[in-house]
Amino acid sequence: MLRLLRRSSALYSKSRNAYAIATQSLCGSSAINPSVGTEPCFSTLFQRFGVSEGVKVRMMTPFNIRCISIPVNTPPFMEHAITENNAPSVKLLTASNDDHGGVIVDLKDPMDSDLFVASLRASLLLWKQQGKKGIWIKLPIEHVNLVEAAVKEGFWYHHAEPKYLMLTYWIPETCNTLPANVTHQVGVGAFVMNDKREVLVVQEKIGTLQGKGLWKFPTGIINEGEDIFVGAVREVKEETGIDTEFVEVLAFRETQKSFFEKSDVLFLCMLHPLSFDIQIQELEIEAAQWMPIEEYAAQPFIQQHHLKYGLDIFFAKTHKGYGGFSAVSTRSSFSNKPSHLYVNSSYLNQSLLSGNDS
Repeated sequence: MLRLLRRSSALYSKSRNAYAIATQSLCGSSAINPSVGTEPCFSTLFQRFGVSEGVKVRMMTPFNIRCISIPVNTPPFMEHAITENNAPSVKLLTASNDDHGGVIVDLKDPMDSDLFVASLRASLLLWKQQGKKGIWIKLPIEHVNLVEAAVKEGFWYHHAEPKYLMLTYWIPETCNTLPANVTHQVGVGAFVMNDKREVLVVQEKIGTLQGKGLWKFPTGIINEGEDIFVGAVREVKEETGIDTEFVEVLAFRETQKSFFEKSDVLFLCMLHPLSFDIQIQELEIEAAQWMPIEEYAAQPFIQQHHLKYGLDIFFAKTHKGYGGFSAVSTRSSFSNKPSHLYVNSSYLNQSLLSGNDS
């Protein structure tokens, strides 16, 4: 609870007479009677000081203590709550509203753990009065000293990145509707074939296929903020030195509990080569080459495992007119951020040829 205690000012005087005079001036009353309720007078006082409606404020007078509930929108007057014995004031945490009725606290300045707890408790009280729901605290790595304090106040881990930890808290006594942490990682596999019907393949130096002598298509993980087709081109360039251009997504595969209990989605992409001289990434790749497609398909491991499904799709594309998914640039009506819609290439080409824009 935020506390406003008596101070040596026009509002809080050390003498009862001075207090009565001050209250007369602020409230427009001619006398102060301890036996008479003073809430209307205090309401006038708050209005004079620009306090709008919203938070419970405890007022101490020479006569009694009154607790008045007025909705408040954190005006400058209430940025600090005065503690007892004129101790240093408690500043509310700086926060911004999210799009779902909650707030986001992005701590930047160093803060003592005890002071943080006091500010957090005062802020939570205000947010509860304002009807806020989910609270997000983004703690930079340099503020790791505040993690334990936040957890003891009821916050829990949501996710972590190299330079920050995100903590969350749910205020209402209702079902928590905050979204879970990221549930999937996204990977790509690249089918690249030249005019000689040779496919670009690699042998991995690290990972589960290390030392097995298996030739496979280049694969990798999409970076944060990276488009699928951009990531496929990048992975091929990094592993083999070959420049390519994206053609289409042929298929995608989903695997549950693949990486630290997260699901994995792998997009099989067809790329067209723009260069042909291989330069391997020696850190991760043991070898790379252009291999005849028939020789690649004849590998026992390919024939006996799920990799054969990808090979069958590739043959369907090159021999039977199978249509994958092309990336079409779009823009959401809810955001200015660019996005891509992956649509069936055959249908898209037919629509363009027929001039059908519907």
